[in-house]
Amino acid sequence: MIDIYVNDETSELKAVILGTAQQLGGEPTVEEAYDPKSIEHIKNGTYPTEEVVHKEIEAFAAVLKKHNVEVYRPEVLEDCNQIFSRDIGFVIEDKFVRPRILKDRKDEIIGIQYILDQIPEANKLEVPEGGRVEGGDVMPWHDHIFVGYSKEEDFKKYVVSRTNEEGVEFLKSSFPNKKVMAFELKKSDIDPKENALHLDCCFQPIGTDKAIVYKGGFKNVEDYEFLVNFFGKENIFEITKDEMYHMNSNVFSISEKVIVSEQNFTRLNTWLEEQGFTVERIPYSETAKMEGLLRCSTLPIKRVKK
Repeated sequence: MIDIYVNDETSELKAVILGTAQQLGGEPTVEEAYDPKSIEHIKNGTYPTEEVVHKEIEAFAAVLKKHNVEVYRPEVLEDCNQIFSRDIGFVIEDKFVRPRILKDRKDEIIGIQYILDQIPEANKLEVPEGGRVEGGDVMPWHDHIFVGYSKEEDFKKYVVSRTNEEGVEFLKSSFPNKKVMAFELKKSDIDPKENALHLDCCFQPIGTDKAIVYKGGFKNVEDYEFLVNFFGKENIFEITKDEMYHMNSNVFSISEKVIVSEQNFTRLNTWLEEQGFTVERIPYSETAKMEGLLRCSTLPIKRVKK
């Protein structure tokens, strides 16, 4: 059996599911893509190759193993993009939540079924019919759960709306001991610079009391202001629209002191080191062209209990 526990984004990581870039199925057509950044790179002829993305994700795996993290990988499915394991499940406390995700991605869960089979049934939850949640929108943070979502009008309008009000209500009812704070995100199916695909595309807690935030990713300024007040303005690293586009908020914490970051995030990485973090820099800019980065590629299943 696999022991699972996650209660925040930064406690020392013990076990994680890291996606795989094998058998991606070649470059999708514009019609097959379901986010504006992928579409942009397909149209521009700059969509990443399987070879280069595989190298990037294996560099990530090497850093995780260097820090003694147990790394699980999905079983490879033919012609299936399995890089972004964050969205196909998530752990809160000792529960593995199997969400309802975009129908184009429903097969991805098959690749991690062998892991799910080792988790006791009592420790599994499934989002009910009608609810939609993706892991990129869900962040456990001690006695809070931060969630990015879209109200019904936007959820019906945009393909990039991935978590709905029913999904938020499911989290509230499933974790009544948590304060679920839900933030409406700004969405666009056509402009990647105006689209927060998931909450982790515009916000992420780091360390014990800090966060990376992009103000323009939130539909309501009050939600941004809540986070600034929650963490304290002096503890917030504000990213620009261009930095959001390159996914600067989508770094990944191995612990409260160690953060894996893209090597080209110069301004962010400098600030992180000034704050006392160890920054593990790796190449991940090609993977980012699919509108996902380091947090998106990981599904943490065990962090140290605090």
